[in-house]
Amino acid sequence: MKKLIETIKNIWQIEDLRNRILITLSFIAIYRFGSFVVLPGVDPSLLGNLQQQTSDGLLGLLNMFTGGAFSQASIFALGIMPYISAAIVIQLLGMAIPYFQKLQKEGESGRRKINNITRYLTILITGGQAPGYIANLKATLPAEAFLLSPGIFWLSSIVVLVTGTMFVMWLGEKITDRGIGNGISLLIMIGIIAYFPQSLMMELASGLEDQGGGLVLFLVEMLVLLLVIMVSILLVQGTRRIPVQYAKRVVGNKQYGGVRQFIPLKVNAAGVMPIIFAQAIMFVPITLVGFSDSETLQGLAGVLTDFAGFWYNLMFFVMVVLFTYFYTAITVNPNQMADDMKRNGGFIPGVKPGRKTAEYLDAVMSRITLPGSIFLGIVAILPAFAMQAGINAQFAQFYGGTSLLILVGVVLDTLQQIESHLLMRHYDGLMDSGRIKGKSSGSMVA
Repeated sequence: MKKLIETIKNIWQIEDLRNRILITLSFIAIYRFGSFVVLPGVDPSLLGNLQQQTSDGLLGLLNMFTGGAFSQASIFALGIMPYISAAIVIQLLGMAIPYFQKLQKEGESGRRKINNITRYLTILITGGQAPGYIANLKATLPAEAFLLSPGIFWLSSIVVLVTGTMFVMWLGEKITDRGIGNGISLLIMIGIIAYFPQSLMMELASGLEDQGGGLVLFLVEMLVLLLVIMVSILLVQGTRRIPVQYAKRVVGNKQYGGVRQFIPLKVNAAGVMPIIFAQAIMFVPITLVGFSDSETLQGLAGVLTDFAGFWYNLMFFVMVVLFTYFYTAITVNPNQMADDMKRNGGFIPGVKPGRKTAEYLDAVMSRITLPGSIFLGIVAILPAFAMQAGINAQFAQFYGGTSLLILVGVVLDTLQQIESHLLMRHYDGLMDSGRIKGKSSGSMVA
């Protein structure tokens, strides 16, 4: 406790860090306030059917990512997910289209152009998702819930939803620039955390109502949750260290090199992106059903959106494993790593520099990615097992999947940002020993 109080005092004494934290909290407060502002023309007292629809399943997960804005028919109902989808598309285009590859190599100017293209693509994606959301509102809520004529309601709602998503994106960028960083991820994390107290109270109430040792089972559930969180932290931080020997060089009267260092290759180099990729694909059936009255399509979508169903979780697991390999392949470049080592006079003992080193690094990454991808897939479908064990659907979502990994990764990254500010100004870090590693630390790739 004394260490915690001293750390808080140190944080408050650093003016720049204090201002960044206060700015971040202010933007988060604006985001949470907007989550409760209902779309113009919708009666807030008649949202019961929508809230019941998003109480569990895939829509419940989407509602969690938006901090409950989806079930509130809020102006922020689509949240930041369209921006994430746009960023994923641009990242994939960077692999195949030379124009985007050129922009990625242009430094700051190229990054600004890519950001502008991502914003325009976000508008297009939100413009496509907004009609699907409104169609779902029309199908779910009673007719008396809509206070405007259909034409005016559709037009105004699409404009408001697109504007709301762009405003949330702006908030995230401002948190990144003027706050403590990771703005987009931080907004998603805040939405997930906002969902946690309600889910926890519901599970606790369920345990208290059970006369057959329900409270004991609740304590066991909390212990299992802590265990899953610890395992997820290991998944985020786990690395395989490759020794690198640097040859001695003499320049003038100074000697360089001759030291042995290590390249930390992450067991899960893809982070949470494979789950986000797979989750984005699993959301497609919901969008299609919003535009169709086909019973066949609705039945197929029902199977593929059954959060606790076998086929949903099987497809989800397979896609997470495949996307882990895919994303690792585009983010970790063994050839570039081998060239950088050769250029700096480094080599892996027992392996020839150049092509042989690249092949060795590629083989090591393939071997450590296999267990990492399988483990990531298991964590992704853990909520389904939690529901089978009798845990309510809302609380079960914290036992794994995208929500838990985002929480772990963003919290570690945020703590790392704060610790960097403290250490840069010669204060003690947040830990008595060692350094906090975020999901992006400890790796040669950004």
